[in-house]
Amino acid sequence: MTDTTKALIYCRVSTKKQSTDASGLDSQEHRCRQHAAIKGYQVEKVFPDDVSGRGDFMRRTGMVALINYLETHPDTNYVVIFDDLKRFARDTLMHLTLRLTLKQYAASVECLNYQFDETPEGEFVETLFAAQGQLEAQQNRRQTLQKMKSRLEKGYWLFYPPTGYRYEAAKGGGKVLVRNEPLASIVSETLEGFASGRFQTKSEVKYFLESFPEYPKGSNGQVHYQRIEELLTRVLYAGYIEHESWGISLRKGQQPALISYETFMQIQQRLKQRAKVPARKNLNADFPLRGFIACTCGKPLTACWSKGRNTRYAYYYCQGKGCEHYGKSIKREQIEGEFEALLQRLTPTTGMFEAATAMFKKLWEHRREYAQTYRQLLKAELAKKERQIQTLLDRIMGAELPSVIGAYEQRIRQTEQEKIVISEKIGQCGRPLSSYEKTYRTAMDFLANPYKLWAHGRLEHKHAVLKLAFADKLTYVRGEGYRTAKTTLPFKVLEGFLDQSKGMVRPAGLEPATLGLEGRCSIRLSYGRTIVVDYSVCCSFSSCPVQGRFRSLPGAHPAGAVAALPRPD
Repeated sequence: MTDTTKALIYCRVSTKKQSTDASGLDSQEHRCRQHAAIKGYQVEKVFPDDVSGRGDFMRRTGMVALINYLETHPDTNYVVIFDDLKRFARDTLMHLTLRLTLKQYAASVECLNYQFDETPEGEFVETLFAAQGQLEAQQNRRQTLQKMKSRLEKGYWLFYPPTGYRYEAAKGGGKVLVRNEPLASIVSETLEGFASGRFQTKSEVKYFLESFPEYPKGSNGQVHYQRIEELLTRVLYAGYIEHESWGISLRKGQQPALISYETFMQIQQRLKQRAKVPARKNLNADFPLRGFIACTCGKPLTACWSKGRNTRYAYYYCQGKGCEHYGKSIKREQIEGEFEALLQRLTPTTGMFEAATAMFKKLWEHRREYAQTYRQLLKAELAKKERQIQTLLDRIMGAELPSVIGAYEQRIRQTEQEKIVISEKIGQCGRPLSSYEKTYRTAMDFLANPYKLWAHGRLEHKHAVLKLAFADKLTYVRGEGYRTAKTTLPFKVLEGFLDQSKGMVRPAGLEPATLGLEGRCSIRLSYGRTIVVDYSVCCSFSSCPVQGRFRSLPGAHPAGAVAALPRPD
């Protein structure tokens, strides 16, 4: 009885997607089995691959498994069958190396589309076919890269979509990034928050993102700092793309922007600044004032739970060594109760709040009227930046030292970034602004009653109140309470209304009026109050092109002033 020749089948495609098409793994295996049946071979095992291996067959798991199988069966002379010479290897060196490797295990090779010949002439022809396969692979790769680069140059992102985006089929073919909600809104709020200082550190960004169940996290259930770094440094979120390794300079992308380019530059500037102390993770809802209230020695108060006989008690205390209050506890109910009373005193009366709202609305309308003038100024500034870039390009043409050329290129890059910011502002000037009520509704609600947001209960809301209402830490004196708090500008404005001893400065100011300028005040009387809602100056020279045109000077009266007047009869 003669032994039947045993065969091994090797099938390969470059990608997982190709494994299901007409020339996929199943169709290759079917043809190879037909070939084995005609030859009378017994197919013992099939080894598939769905990766390219980048020319190196040892990167293909299927080929490695085939070689290992030959090594563990040294007494059997197998025939290795494959569909096409290009499936074997598309690199000349790797083709010859793989042929020698199979010969070491006494395995012969058979191809459905090529007849191997062990003569010198046959080996020469085989080498030519292998070289042709390598040439085609390199040409295909070059064409693919050229197409990808061309699409990048047009502003289309080609790689894995960042968090907050997803791919959608474009009308003209291909795919384009679109917003992926709710992740897009989460990313936008995160980036805006870091740029504005709402999140002082990457740790605060991390805790914020981890509070959303839908935001992608690592295997440990946390957002890694590397992902946060990528989030904060991706210009893609500003509506632009850049790929330096491919020579793609910064340009407008086809994807919708989640933030403005100006906000992106603010984030980069903050990242370059000195890092702040990371936020402590144990700043929990039990002690919202921990770290914000300071002792008389200047050290922030810490807090803890103390276990009593039947229950636990919450305390704040000072850990500053050398302080006379070191280790002395203050009841949480006392220190937080006095803070809530302080917060409630910041709440303005209805009349005061209406007066402040009128001033803010007046300023809002003034900025709407000034938008077109501001647009023209921005266009002039944009033209100036373009002239600066042209000047730098002319200097590069005449420069010889690489260091000088590099410095000019860096200046051009910075100026291009400034152009982008200016262009965005021009675009915003041309858009109709939302209504005053819609834009400032949340902010005015907070100013009207900051205690309401504090009493809401959520820890992030309490932290927001501390940052928005107070410009610095509060100092607490045992037995006396809080010292005078340093409030933020909006509350200082409202505080000015409370002080009836303050009077309104006359239009000319405390010093003699500046030559050529005349002042005026627009006032409104309201039962005993005079409210400055505008303060302007104009030029009185008849030859001046802006003679008689009043211009607002917000620096003169940033918040307005109030003078007590008798009630009109």
